[in-house]
Order: sequence, then C-alpha cells, then structure tokens
Amino acid sequence: MALTLEEKKAVVAEVAEVAKGAYSAVAAEYRGLTVEEMTDLRVKARQDNVSLRVVKNTLARRALEDTDFACMSDRLTGPLVLAFSREDPGAAARVTKDFAKEHEKFMVTMLSVGGQLLEPSEIDRLAKLPTRDQGISMLMSVMQAPVAKFVRTLNEVPGKLVRTTAAIRDQKQQAA
Repeated sequence: MALTLEEKKAVVAEVAEVAKGAYSAVAAEYRGLTVEEMTDLRVKARQDNVSLRVVKNTLARRALEDTDFACMSDRLTGPLVLAFSREDPGAAARVTKDFAKEHEKFMVTMLSVGGQLLEPSEIDRLAKLPTRDQGISMLMSVMQAPVAKFVRTLNEVPGKLVRTTAAIRDQKQQAA
C-alpha cells in the first residue's frame, strides 16, 4: 500500500530528527534476508541504542538533506536499511558488522561520520572505536598516571630515609 503525502512527511521528519542527533550512520543492503532475520537485527540494534530504519531512498535523501549525513544522498540506491548511532559513533558499525558476519546477504554499502563519507571497508576501524564508558575509563587512567607517579615519588623520600636508618642500625648491630 502506498504512503500518503502526510505519512511521507512524517517519515521524513522522523528520520531527519534521528539523523540530526546521531554520531554516525551506516547504510546496508538487506536484499534476500527473511523477516525473522531483519527482526533479529532490529532487536540487536535496539539493545545497543542504534536507530534502524528501512526508508525509500527518495524519502531518505530528503531526510538527510540538512544533516551531517547529506554526503550519503548520492549513493542511496537499492533496498537499504539505515542505522544511526545515538550514543557512541561505533555502535551502528558494531551492530551491522556483527550481523554481516552471520548473514552473507547483508552487505554494508557506506558509512558516514562527522559529515565524511567512508568506504565500506573502513567499518572495522569505526567498529573498534571505544564506547563512551570505555573512553571515559581510558581518559581517567591517563589523567591518574601523573598524580600516581608524583605520589610514589613523594613516598620514596621517607622510604629511603627509613631504609638508610635501618641499614645504619644493622651495621652498628653487626659491629657490636
């Protein structure tokens, strides 16, 4: 059944809203997948806070016009599913990459991060980006290192004094 003009406007507005708040986008061809397989993909995407949407290419072009993902518009051809990362840039890439490993008919066709169009071969690089929590953890460990080293250095002065005093004591006890 064809969409009415109002339904098309609603779809465009919904996709545009998701795209404006997304960090990255992945487009993949899903031709040949069953409904059950697509449902599995949707469940995995929902778990990782990835917005997944199958949209007609003409509607997708309109939705992506004023977003960072406008660079994808020229290559929107064929039956595509769009995945948008809402929390961290690598989430959509991880979901689609893992799903593509299990389903050979599912093929990533393009990626976009920060207004830059990437080749599908770079999905590994994007998928390896740390999550927000991992990034904060890495930052905290880097920030903690100088302070920890400073404390160890300060602790070394009294420690050396105690070791020197103990050595003198041991030397006097052996002499006596």
